[in-house]
Amino acid sequence: MRTDIAALELEVLSEASAIIGQALDLDRTLESILTILSDSLAMRRATVTLLDEHGRLAIRASHGLSPEERERGVYRLDEGVTGHVFQTGEPFVVPDVAKEPLFLDKTQSRRFEKGRVSFIGVPVMLAGQPVGVLNVDRLFEDEVSFDEDVSFLRVLSTLIGQFIQLNRKVEERQMSLRKEISILRSKLSENYQRFFIVGRSPAMETVRQMIEKVSPTRATVLLLGESGTGKTLTARIIHELSERNGQPFIKVNCAALPENLLESELFGHEKGAFTGATSAKAGRFEEADQGTIFLDEIGELGQGVQAKLLRVLQEKEFERLGSTKTRKADVRIIAATNKDLMDEVSRGTFREDLFYRLNVFPLRVPPLRERSEDIPPLLNHFLGRMEKEYNRRLVFSPAALDSLMRYHWPGNVREMENLVERLAIMVESEQIDLEDIPSQFFLGTAPQRREETTSLQDMEKREVVSALERNAFIQSRAAEELGITLRQMGYRIKKYHLESFVQERRAKLRGR
Repeated sequence: MRTDIAALELEVLSEASAIIGQALDLDRTLESILTILSDSLAMRRATVTLLDEHGRLAIRASHGLSPEERERGVYRLDEGVTGHVFQTGEPFVVPDVAKEPLFLDKTQSRRFEKGRVSFIGVPVMLAGQPVGVLNVDRLFEDEVSFDEDVSFLRVLSTLIGQFIQLNRKVEERQMSLRKEISILRSKLSENYQRFFIVGRSPAMETVRQMIEKVSPTRATVLLLGESGTGKTLTARIIHELSERNGQPFIKVNCAALPENLLESELFGHEKGAFTGATSAKAGRFEEADQGTIFLDEIGELGQGVQAKLLRVLQEKEFERLGSTKTRKADVRIIAATNKDLMDEVSRGTFREDLFYRLNVFPLRVPPLRERSEDIPPLLNHFLGRMEKEYNRRLVFSPAALDSLMRYHWPGNVREMENLVERLAIMVESEQIDLEDIPSQFFLGTAPQRREETTSLQDMEKREVVSALERNAFIQSRAAEELGITLRQMGYRIKKYHLESFVQERRAKLRGR
């Protein structure tokens, strides 16, 4: 009989070695080995318990346990048989689990077992140090001694330790390769170059380093910062530098839709799910499958959508509105907010569990006033863009540049871009002087102007452009605001050669 058992043990070791030699997936490989143990040697409820990121021993692979039982198998390093084996680095045998106080049965998987159940634990060693524990149940007791079982399991645990070491080296190499690829992508990414060539302050250097660290990973990112700082561009750069580059990048503004419509927008709906749902529609998570979804203004989510988003983060599962069919999507989530979410949590408007799921890698994009050294290159960057767009070469006078350096920029980079475009339209000469800059951009009292008055034509042109901007370049609305007829508005647009400008701006707005 012993010869038969020895032959089975050799067969198990041979099969385990073959699996390890062909596989790189740690969890799947470990579970295959444990399945062979159960099928060939009647070693049931086998588990491999490894140290997790919290410094606890948690079941990494199992056979014969339900998901709920496996989830319960978490131990402190000084807890139970598993903790004892890990701390001592020595095997431990429990001839009868019902009589051993150190045996905790945390998984609660042996409550209905008939007859005596024995338990064996051996350490999984790596470089002379325990990294985990291999545990099995023994359901027969008279044909094989515990010493023989322990000897066999020690050999198997050595193979498992070697595979864990191989797996770690492969993961390290993969991460190194992902970082190298991310760096190469950064050199090719126009958005990356645009964002950081003109932003070289210490604050932006910190942002750059954090982007390069998190981009190659799968971690959820929470972008923090004021409106207009460039959070959307940051999200797109993270996507472009990741291995999901080339897959969809889907942006959703969580403040743009009421909660019922936002839920449909994110998760989709079936025909007839609500009034107006005349056909089935895939949600944005389905569209973003294998790619990245950017949830802007995440702090505006209602409680109902928060609960569904939490499930997506935890289980990657959701249902369309009006459907009971569970769908899955492999999506990386990047969220952004200009709110203090911890304050929202304390007020009860934002779920605490969702906050911690989103806050895996917080990244703050600094406001412009905290990186004043970036203001001149940013201004020059936008002047260069306006030169291409409007075929006009402009420069700031020293006085004008000084005034903008002292401005606090509440609208940040977006406000600056809008200002430069407006100046490119309004200023007649090649130099932007102090009097060309709108009065709200001055701190304290307005500085002395070179001329006491501005020409009436220049004032009229400014008012026409401002009214058009405020009314989404709809001429009838702008004319109504100014108290003139539509025909008079058309005359002024033609008078100041604004026709192409109005057409371009309206086209841009439609493209958004």
